[in-house]
Amino acid sequence: MKTALMITCLGDVLRPSVGKAVVRILRRLGHEVEFPEAQTCCGQPMFNSGFSELAREQAKHTIGVFENSDVVVTPSGSCGAMVKVEYGHLFEGDAAWKERADALAAKTFEFSDFLVNQLKVLDVGAKFNGKVAFHFACHLRMLGIEDEVETLIKHVEGAACVPLARQDQCCGFGGSFAVRYSQISGAMVDDKMKCVLETGADALVSTDAGCLMNIGGRLHREGHSVEVLHIAELLERR
Repeated sequence: MKTALMITCLGDVLRPSVGKAVVRILRRLGHEVEFPEAQTCCGQPMFNSGFSELAREQAKHTIGVFENSDVVVTPSGSCGAMVKVEYGHLFEGDAAWKERADALAAKTFEFSDFLVNQLKVLDVGAKFNGKVAFHFACHLRMLGIEDEVETLIKHVEGAACVPLARQDQCCGFGGSFAVRYSQISGAMVDDKMKCVLETGADALVSTDAGCLMNIGGRLHREGHSVEVLHIAELLERR
């Protein structure tokens, strides 16, 4: 299968290792991966801040970039939800662009969803010796994703998936939310960190660079050694 990688802003700037892991895993499974270099932001920051017109312009650019791709894979539930759910809302009054947005939405998949539900792949030959906790990033709900990530973790040789209290509770990042409401965000990530530490996990896995940056940064500042990994980075361990 020929796939296009939607790397996302945070992935490109702060966690390029995630994009590289996605590419290597898909290639190992026999699929061709392309990287459209004209891609930029999906428009989510503008959309979430109420700048709908700016978000529409970004969405139009993204649609144009990926329009000729067979399948689009993104290592981000939040950007995947923006394309698959919110693009349709942005273009409700424009039939031509709505059709193009719906076409992109239909062929865009978050990485774990693509592996489990599209490729029907559960075991990619990964190995990790230790306990792994999973943080359920908020936007996975919008995509209808349930236990896909945990299923992948359970098929990693040597990995023991440990339960995380309040697993699906927001870590407090929320993009610009963390900037506008820093005290609330800080309290939320503190609670998430405590839940992670209570598991005794060697590694915390999630699906969004924002969550990984927020939780990982808090753990690091408090001097804790829990490794923070995107699911693609865990699946690349051999």
